[in-house]
Amino acid sequence: MSPTIRVFLVDDHPVVLAGLRHLLAATPDIEVVGEATDGRRALQAAEAEDWGVDVLVLDIALPRVNGIEVLGRLHRQRPELPILMMSMHAEDQYARHLSGLGAAGYVSKDRSEEELITAIRAVAQGRCYFSRDAGGLSISGLGNGAEPGPVAPHERFTARQLQVFMLVVAGQSVSDIAAELALGMSTVSTHLGQVKEKLGARSVAEVVHYAHRMGIA
Repeated sequence: MSPTIRVFLVDDHPVVLAGLRHLLAATPDIEVVGEATDGRRALQAAEAEDWGVDVLVLDIALPRVNGIEVLGRLHRQRPELPILMMSMHAEDQYARHLSGLGAAGYVSKDRSEEELITAIRAVAQGRCYFSRDAGGLSISGLGNGAEPGPVAPHERFTARQLQVFMLVVAGQSVSDIAAELALGMSTVSTHLGQVKEKLGARSVAEVVHYAHRMGIA
C-alpha cells in the first residue's frame, strides 16, 4: 500500500477549500493535514518544525501575502517541499514562469478532479506536473524534450513584477500594492514602470487590456 500523502491546502474561498477537502478525503492515499485562508497563515504554519506536510496546494490570489510571495519564501525556506500552484487562469499563462520560481506543478481550477489528484501524486513523488497545455510543459518534467512555445511578454516578468502586474490587474492602486507587499510606493512605481515597458504599455489601462486580451484577467 502506498504511503499517505499529507497535503496542506491554501485558498481564500471557503467553498473551494471545502470542495478540495471533500475530494481529497475520498482519496485513500491522500490526507488533508491543514488549511489556511491567506498567505500569512500559510507561512506561519510552515514555521513549525513538525509541520509534516508532503505537498502544499497553493492558490495564487491570496489576501495578506499572495501566493507568488508564499511560493518564493517557502522555496527558499523549505526547498524540499513540493508546491502545487492553482488559480483560475489557464496553465499557459503562468506555468512556465512559476516553474522558474520553484513551483513543482500548476493546475488551473477548471481542470478535472482526477487531474488534481494526479498532480498531487506526481509532485509528491518528486516529479513536476504541468499540463501539456502549459506552453510545452508536461507531467514528466519541463518540456519533456519538446521545444517550448514562444515566450509571451508577461512570462519575462520577475517574481516581483508578476506580483505587481497581478495586483494592478485586480484593480489595486500603487498605494494599496505598496501596503500589501510591504514596499515603498516609489519601489512599486518602479516595478510598474518595468511591467509597462515589457508589455509595451503606456498606461495602467493598457496593462489591464493586455491581461484581458491574454485571458489572464
